[in-house]
Amino acid sequence: MGWRPVGRLECVGAVYRFRYTKGAEKGGFRPFAGMPDLHATYTSAELFPIFANRLLSKSRPEYVEFLRWGAFEGDTPPDPLSILGVTEGLRQTDAIEVFPCPHPDANGCFSNKFFLHGIRWLPKASLDRIAKIDSGEALKLMLDVQNHDDPKAVGLRTEIDRTLIGYFPRYLAHDVWQLLHRCDVSFMHVTVDRVNATAPLQNRVLCQLRACWPEGFRPCSTEDFQANGERSSAGMGRLAPSP
Repeated sequence: MGWRPVGRLECVGAVYRFRYTKGAEKGGFRPFAGMPDLHATYTSAELFPIFANRLLSKSRPEYVEFLRWGAFEGDTPPDPLSILGVTEGLRQTDAIEVFPCPHPDANGCFSNKFFLHGIRWLPKASLDRIAKIDSGEALKLMLDVQNHDDPKAVGLRTEIDRTLIGYFPRYLAHDVWQLLHRCDVSFMHVTVDRVNATAPLQNRVLCQLRACWPEGFRPCSTEDFQANGERSSAGMGRLAPSP
């Protein structure tokens, strides 16, 4: 199963804007409900239903805990796009994911928070190790080139006992490969941000990646990311499964 970007979601001022990308024109992709035209620009004062339905309702008793899982804490509630960018808007009813297009942080470096993927496929020994992992613990990268499902997969293991505990999200793995070839490995750091013992596996381990931002590095710049009618891409990406 592969993936490709099919759209871009942005918030400009107080207006949400969604446009399909060239990736949506490939391989039998079906437009989202209420947005049938692959070449139109859709705007709304409220978050589009297909994205809003991927956010936990504020009326749910576990909403505050849900925010903690993504390290969203404090008196000011995070904006919806920030939440979607970390939680990926995952649902069991489809294979759609939401992800942010990286931008340099205040120090001009690559910085990204993400939840570990692939935990449910790991052996019991890995799950037992995850249960004992500490916030702040350093993780090491593993290029999984013999992975039959995804030869570009990048795993993460603990530093001391070398236990595989999960994988980078697919959308982030491509950037990681580039960073590994263009950054000194001493400038690439992955740490456990927090462990959510009561959360679903998809929200169990929140990690932080910090690395250099190489000169000329342009994530989300391939043709599939290009919004229809534009020559450049930025903002929030969208994933959909390839057939």
